[in-house]
Amino acid sequence: MLAANKLIGFLTTRDYERSRKFYEEVLGFKFVSKDQFALVMETEGNMIRIVEIKEASPAPYTVLGWEVQKIEEIAAWLKERGVVFEKYPWMQQELWTAPGGDKVAWFKDPDGNVLSISQHVGR
Repeated sequence: MLAANKLIGFLTTRDYERSRKFYEEVLGFKFVSKDQFALVMETEGNMIRIVEIKEASPAPYTVLGWEVQKIEEIAAWLKERGVVFEKYPWMQQELWTAPGGDKVAWFKDPDGNVLSISQHVGR
């Protein structure tokens, strides 16, 4: 039953304005609203609620990701907008190709939340 409904993502921030600028101007999301509960952004009908807290500690793993069709093109577009991709000790490049052929690139928002873009073989 839940699988037929839209998913809502939740993130934390220490600064609403800085987050809004990143998600709206850098990633190209649509601003919906901001109230005492959350900054609400939208991507193709999907909602992301960003909650402001005083002591935000980002998780050390990916908290939000997007499946894309042309990962190299999207990565280049993000780099043009100032996004810096992560390089982890187990990979030598910004765009990692998994043994099965899937491709993934990770980056962080201004609060250190790990985000990703990925392209999956056969999808």
